[in-house]
Amino acid sequence: MSSISRESHPPRVTRRGFTLAALAGVAMTAACGNGVGSPGAATIDARVDATLNQMYSQYPNTVELARESDGMLVMPLVTEAGFGFGGGYGRGALRVNGVTVDYYSNTKASAGFQIGAKQYAHVLFFMTPDALEGFRRAHGWTAGADLDYVLSDRGDSISADTNTLRAPILAAIFGQAGLYAGASLEGAKYTRIIP
Repeated sequence: MSSISRESHPPRVTRRGFTLAALAGVAMTAACGNGVGSPGAATIDARVDATLNQMYSQYPNTVELARESDGMLVMPLVTEAGFGFGGGYGRGALRVNGVTVDYYSNTKASAGFQIGAKQYAHVLFFMTPDALEGFRRAHGWTAGADLDYVLSDRGDSISADTNTLRAPILAAIFGQAGLYAGASLEGAKYTRIIP
């Protein structure tokens, strides 16, 4: 009787396998915490308050934007990860007159060469009643290239002049941390949730 010895090789991780695992992780995160009666709403509201305080103290020009806006969508933390293909997820709240009226998730998928992860906060300022109503009525609103930015992904403040204030939706991206740069909201999809 002869015994055959087999060498044990560790499982090989392919780029496709890694990407699918990363996207599955984002999907699992998206599914967590959406139960009725969970403390998710209070957690989101506390994070929204902290995010607004940070934005107002670091970028004073946003205080006037908040006063002039008809509503603000505040996303305290969006996490994006990619290895070839990428995905992102975050949760936040829509505030009208300083009061939370709805909760939203932010999802994003992207393709192209990218390796790493990043996190950032952002706020959408709805500067007209029509822009706010269009956002609230949409069954999954997607950010387009027509957004005007008042804060860039590097936190550079852009002056809010009268032309800027005429834009229907303004965006502020700040608090970025991670291994790759260049946060953009283009292609991000916002969907109403029950936290």
